[in-house]
Amino acid sequence: MGIHRILLSAVLALACTAEIRAQEEVPGMSPEVPIPLLSPGSAHQPERIPASPVQLAPPQVVALTVPKQASLQVALEAEVRVKRVGQSVSARLVDPIYAFDQLVVPTGSEIRGEITKIESLSGTLRILAGLNADFTPVRQVEVTFTDLVLPGGRHVPIHTSVTPGSGQLLQFVSAPEKDRKNTAHDVASEKTNEAKQQAREQWNNAMQQLRTPGRIHRLKRYAEAWLPIHAQYIPTGTIYYAELEDPLDFGSETLTADKASFIGGPLPEGSVVHARLLTALSSATARKGQGVEAVLSRPLFDGDRLIYPQGSRLVGSVGRVQPARRMKRNGQLRIAFQQVALPEGLEQKVQATLVAVQTGKDGNVKLDSEGGAEATNSKSRYASVALALGLAAVGASDRDGDGGGPGITAGNSRGFRLVGVATTMLARSRAVGYATAAYGAGMSVYRNFLTRGHEVVFPKNTAMNVGIGTRGAGLTPPALSPPSGASQ
Repeated sequence: MGIHRILLSAVLALACTAEIRAQEEVPGMSPEVPIPLLSPGSAHQPERIPASPVQLAPPQVVALTVPKQASLQVALEAEVRVKRVGQSVSARLVDPIYAFDQLVVPTGSEIRGEITKIESLSGTLRILAGLNADFTPVRQVEVTFTDLVLPGGRHVPIHTSVTPGSGQLLQFVSAPEKDRKNTAHDVASEKTNEAKQQAREQWNNAMQQLRTPGRIHRLKRYAEAWLPIHAQYIPTGTIYYAELEDPLDFGSETLTADKASFIGGPLPEGSVVHARLLTALSSATARKGQGVEAVLSRPLFDGDRLIYPQGSRLVGSVGRVQPARRMKRNGQLRIAFQQVALPEGLEQKVQATLVAVQTGKDGNVKLDSEGGAEATNSKSRYASVALALGLAAVGASDRDGDGGGPGITAGNSRGFRLVGVATTMLARSRAVGYATAAYGAGMSVYRNFLTRGHEVVFPKNTAMNVGIGTRGAGLTPPALSPPSGASQ
């Protein structure tokens, strides 16, 4: 038994000695110090390697490319009198163009194009316009932009197509401020309000570069539009969304590992991103739960650290929708974004709501404090109805029996003006005057208070500002690969 014990002790001693030597030969591999997983811009460094200025990962080359189907927001810098196909037009960029994290085309850059199509009218529309005493009705005009002029004078040929629904005068609409409370959350709200104010100032500065006509000029154009024969104009400030049909190349940049490591990192409080809607929306056709996407038109920085590059996508859905109804009840639309998708596929859960949007001046859209959009009725409708009722009263009380005079004009101000003029000349009956005056007043009340309300309409490429904050566990990384250029 003594010999067996001695042999067993010797074997155990040799095994322990071999284990100790194995651990000494492979330093830094102790099971008590786990190796972290690699992430973009970082790498594991063994503990016992001597300190030296060794770069952890090679720099990455990022293409500065404005992708195909990216939208350029341009505004006519001067009024255009529509004459012929091929007529040149000149516009200014009202929203800067970024590629990844670099500004490549600043606001105010000139963009040139031409009228490519003037649609003809059907015989029926011409007859209806003629009965309304309009022998030169407005026709749809298509514009294409073909030349981008950079600040240094360099001309860049571009191929574009104008998004349907654009080509109108726009206004900047922002959500009202929430009731302030002395809480930590209020700090983020304050920063969001500052971002909204900055966006409004940028919009105003961009529009000031246009040759906006004065009030007298606008009154003159309004009066001309009521003449039986008149020219057609595209007003100054008309904004088009011009989608690129070919990408624009502005070279490349080197993205260091340190800079790449911040992409998709924690968001600063009160972050607001600039985005363009990729999904056309209307309260008339949208459905609750319908998917919505938008693309960042500008990168988001925290100081000099890049958080979201241009081309990152916001993914969300329609939260609430109500189509317009009779009795002038207007449409409502609310969208929310729940996720950010970075160009390389990294996904981050967020809470994001609409804080500002550019809409058509005729749309009368407003935002509530939670980012919901609702169409509103023009306040001038009350004055319009009052005027119609006043003219009807004057026409009905005409004691000369000349057919109601002003009442007939009022009765046909929104109907067939040519028929109204003929009736005024031929009819000498007081009954005709009463009937025409009542018709005019009734139609005014019907159109302003009884018809279907307005819809909320956001065409594709509508520019918007989105207040954004993170939630959940943050990024979900795909298979590792170095970041590349922005994508639409």
